[in-house]
Amino acid sequence: TGMISLEEAKARILSFVHPLGTERISVSQALGRVCAREVQAAVDLPGFDNSAMDGYAVQSADTRQAEEVSVALKCAGRIGAGEKFAGTVVRGTCVRLFTGSMLPSGADAVVMQEDTTSNGDVISIRCSAKPFENVRLRGEDIRSGTPILNAGERITATRSSLLAASGRSELVVHRTPTIALIATGNELREPGEPLQPGQIHESNRLLLSGLLAPLGCRILTLPIIRDDLEKTRAALQDAFSKADLVVTTGGVSVGEFDFVKEAFTNLGGKLELWRIAIRPGKPFAFGRVDSKFLFGLPGNPVSALVTFLLLARPAILRLQGASDLNLPELEGELNEPVSNRGDRRHFVRVRWNNGRVRVAGPQASHMLGALRDADGLLDVPPDTSLLTGARVKVQIWEMLESANRL
Repeated sequence: TGMISLEEAKARILSFVHPLGTERISVSQALGRVCAREVQAAVDLPGFDNSAMDGYAVQSADTRQAEEVSVALKCAGRIGAGEKFAGTVVRGTCVRLFTGSMLPSGADAVVMQEDTTSNGDVISIRCSAKPFENVRLRGEDIRSGTPILNAGERITATRSSLLAASGRSELVVHRTPTIALIATGNELREPGEPLQPGQIHESNRLLLSGLLAPLGCRILTLPIIRDDLEKTRAALQDAFSKADLVVTTGGVSVGEFDFVKEAFTNLGGKLELWRIAIRPGKPFAFGRVDSKFLFGLPGNPVSALVTFLLLARPAILRLQGASDLNLPELEGELNEPVSNRGDRRHFVRVRWNNGRVRVAGPQASHMLGALRDADGLLDVPPDTSLLTGARVKVQIWEMLESANRL
């Protein structure tokens, strides 16, 4: 079969993936979860007219002359935050209040304390106040019943505080997906194990769990599988019994030790295997068994990174019910020329720094050292050369500590 475009592969994958079911949880547990239903404010914000300043509640008409000559008003009481004034502010009187204090009835403005002097209960006003000056009006921020969160939006720190402030203690979110990570290969050893000639330490599961961490999934890191059909089948069966989506690395190419595809179809899985017109990134396998999914990524760490970000990550976000499935993009200016002489789009690993974009080292698909400083992908079309200074868009997967340093 010929190669298919990245967009076609992504669209095909997403056509099979639907958000997981929903559950109602407390707002205090919701950080990082994805909202499943529109949420409306249960109260007005602010919930009542209140003072924006420490000062005195007045009838603004009483203060008109205060620009020329100070106006003396009798202080009829004080209102702390959280209290309600029993009386009414009538002509010639004022009430002491504080930032956030409820505006008493009869008053229509607040004169800030700095524009007054007090002598016992006589307050001299040195500044005129317009109607509703220094007053926060009920509902001016959010009215009760207006939507504050849409389905598909992730709960961030600021959104959870808005939910709480607007009277919501619970909301409906999508279930958290469980993602199982499996690495295959006779040559692989666990990090820290001694190596025999020809063996390497396995690092892809750490790479993928690090990319998954910000998405708030449950991550199951399963043992390394040797290149054996029966062992591979048993490991996949175990993984699918526990997870919504299984990501394997290695074992999906055309070699005689590549057992992932055969083991998966033995389990009753339906495999869609594509050659996708991107570099790095073939071979790549996507399959489904019941309502669960397999992403068979290449074993090369760089290829695994790129295919995960471009194809598996959007599916995992869709499982969570997220509406935005793409990596965030930042614009920048190339520090050096970049050319792609090949016939496939090249996703070059780059470093974005304060609007400057530089290539993160050699781009061969087994080169991990160059990934050390990379935080984004630059999509370079086939037969294209980009010059130093070109404006480019970078898909960011990680904001590195030094993003604010050049």
